Amino acid sequence: MTVPVEKTLALLKPGSVQFFDQVEEVIKEHGFTILQKRKLQLTSEQLSEFYGEHFGKPFFHDLIAYMRSGPVIAMVLARQQAVVQWRILIGPTKTSNARIVAPNSLRARFGIDDTRNGFHGSDSLPSAEREIHFFFPGTIVEPVMSGQAAKDYLAQAVNPTLLKGLTHLCKNKPNDPIIWLADWLLINNPNKPIIEDVTNLYDLPDFN
Repeated sequence: MTVPVEKTLALLKPGSVQFFDQVEEVIKEHGFTILQKRKLQLTSEQLSEFYGEHFGKPFFHDLIAYMRSGPVIAMVLARQQAVVQWRILIGPTKTSNARIVAPNSLRARFGIDDTRNGFHGSDSLPSAEREIHFFFPGTIVEPVMSGQAAKDYLAQAVNPTLLKGLTHLCKNKPNDPIIWLADWLLINNPNKPIIEDVTNLYDLPDFN
């Protein structure tokens, strides 16, 4: 049976952002695809919302202060079993523990201490969906299909629209058929997904 491709949220926290190039290399070496990435500075209100489940815990205020101390990089990662595999790659929550039991993990390599552990990963698929929407509003979060499921989807949802577009292309005979078809598909896309494109890591966009 084909294992479905999942999406998960990955965060480089303050202190680890400076190592992004090295981290990106590790991410790709472990079979992940970076679908989206964004660099931003979070406010206390945004952080309180994101970490709401930890409100009232002893470490909550230290966590918020740490996350406010600098920019973060948020990424949407995809691969088979992305949620579990990303959490394995970043290692145990406490940096001190990661250095003992998972010395090659990202937290062991780039974490500073048990609070400033360098990375975040969604703990489940529902959490991944919620957290991806938090950092990338408008993104459609669906399982990435492969194998027979992908073939069936193409036959049912993609091929009919593409065939219609190619038929119109042949009738119109435009000078630049590729650009014409691309424009036609944008206008006639039956799903019209809205995906935010914020891939410039050197901008700090407003985050509302």
